[in-house]
This record gives sequence, C-alpha cells and structure tokens, in this order.
Amino acid sequence: MQPAFSVIFLTTLAGAAQGLFLALYGTELSGLGALTALESQQFLSTASAVALVLTGLGLLASFFHLGHPERAWRSATMWRTSWLAREVIALPLFMLGLFLYAVAHWFGLGNTKLIGAVTVLLCLALFVATAMIYASVRFLQEWASPLTLVNYLLLGCASGLTLATLLAAGFGMMALVTPYALAAAALTLLAWVTRSAALVRNARLKPKSSLQSAIGIKHPRIVQKAQGFMGGSFNTREFFHGRSAQLLRSVKWAFLLLVFPLPLLSLALGVNTASTVLLLLAFVLQYLGLLAERWFFFAQANHPQNLYYQTIS
Repeated sequence: MQPAFSVIFLTTLAGAAQGLFLALYGTELSGLGALTALESQQFLSTASAVALVLTGLGLLASFFHLGHPERAWRSATMWRTSWLAREVIALPLFMLGLFLYAVAHWFGLGNTKLIGAVTVLLCLALFVATAMIYASVRFLQEWASPLTLVNYLLLGCASGLTLATLLAAGFGMMALVTPYALAAAALTLLAWVTRSAALVRNARLKPKSSLQSAIGIKHPRIVQKAQGFMGGSFNTREFFHGRSAQLLRSVKWAFLLLVFPLPLLSLALGVNTASTVLLLLAFVLQYLGLLAERWFFFAQANHPQNLYYQTIS
C-alpha cells in the first residue's frame, strides 16, 4: 500500500498522547510519587495539555489525507459498520475528555478520577477503532491479525510512557522518573517481542491469489508483459508504494533499531545520570522510529490488485 504521511502522523502522535494520558491517570490512581496537591495540579494538568496538543496535531494532520475536508463529518454516520467512523467519533471525544481532565486538575474542581475513568474508556476505544481499521481488512494478510491491535496499543503506550518520563524530569518530579522509565522500558521490550512476531508472521505469508486464479487460467506459466495502459492511475499510486525491496529492508532495520534498543539505552543512561537531555533523546529517537515503523506497516501490505499493476510495458 502507499503510505500516507498524514495517517502516519495521526496514528503516532495520537498513540503517544494516549499512552501519556494512561500513564498520568495511573499516577493519580496509585498515588505514585506522593505528589502534593500543588504538584498534582501543575504536573497532571500540564502533561494532559501536552497529550491534548499531540492529539490535536494528529487530527490536523489527518485532514491532509482528505479530498474534501469539509465533508469529514459525514464519515461518522456509518458508525454501525465502519471502524473508521468509530475512530472519527472516538477521537474528538477523547480530546474532550483530555480537556476536561486537564481543566479539572488545573482549577482543582474535583471529580478528576471520574473524568479520567471515562477518558480511559474513550482512549481504549480509540486504540481499538484505529487498529481495527486495518486489522479488519481480511484481504490484506499483513494487517489481518490480532497483532495489529496489540502493536498499536503497546507502541502507543511505550512512546507515551517515554514522554511521561521526559515530562516528569522536566518538571523536577524525580520520584516519578524511575517508575515511568521502568514502565516505558517494560512496554518497549514487550512491543519489541510482539512487533518482531508480526514481522516473522508476515514473512511466512503465502499469497492467496495468483495470476492463474485472477484470470481463471490454470496454465503453470503465465507472464505479465504490460499493465494494459501506458500511464499511471489511481491503482498504481494508491495501492503500491513503488519503492524497492532494498529500501523496505532498510526501513525495517532502521525502525527496529530506533524504536527499541536505542531508546532503552537512552532511558537507562538518562535515569542513571539524571540527564533530561538523554531522556529527550530517548523520546525523539523512539518517535522517529515509530514514523518509520508506521511507514513500513503500510508499505508492507501487499494489495491483491498489484498482480496487475506492477508491470509496465
């Protein structure tokens, strides 16, 4: 498939924001760090605002993928059958929950745990809706797997906790830095395992379609000589990335390095040396790796129609 950078930014920014919010709400519920009322007010409200900004930037990026952005609201009308429609509904509701959670903490209005609980449900619904947009497409075998949902959830939570570690260090909440870093490391390791499992699974997939089955001819040797037309079309642009296999391998190894071992190393060094710069480096490296990971996720999906459109006369 042709990777759309607008969707790449939407899913990675929103995923990090969701992971950050879950870390913040977990902090409030557990009393982690024994924050004073003032510290809780400042840290939880400001960090929630950061999550809100990230989600907003992701939503803004998504509009660049639309041919008619003014009609975007119509996509929500198919919520009974469409995971995309459910995402369109869940995303602004999650943003509203973040806003109310931040405001309630900033002004000390109370009921923050109740607001947070509702926002957690919206956050999880958004994770599910976003991942199922792709996991429910059965004819794209690379996506049609429970691992798609698992990886969207784990990668979002891992990046969100890495960001939470950075924010805690920036606010001087040193009691939160180590627990956040340990949680970020654990989720990053778990995501490393599940993402690697998805790569191994996809490498073993066998196409369900062939030229023989596509045209109904059982001859053992069929060779395509041309696409059937001279120029490009929607099919050649939207369903095939046009990049070489070597580039895909390079992107795969790049994201495996950037998302997993390098942030883990930076987190360990940053916590041990109390270096905010290293913690910032951990988040930046991981986010850049997530951009590459999401690009590879889309590019690796091999649409059956490419049987016809990858040969040029």
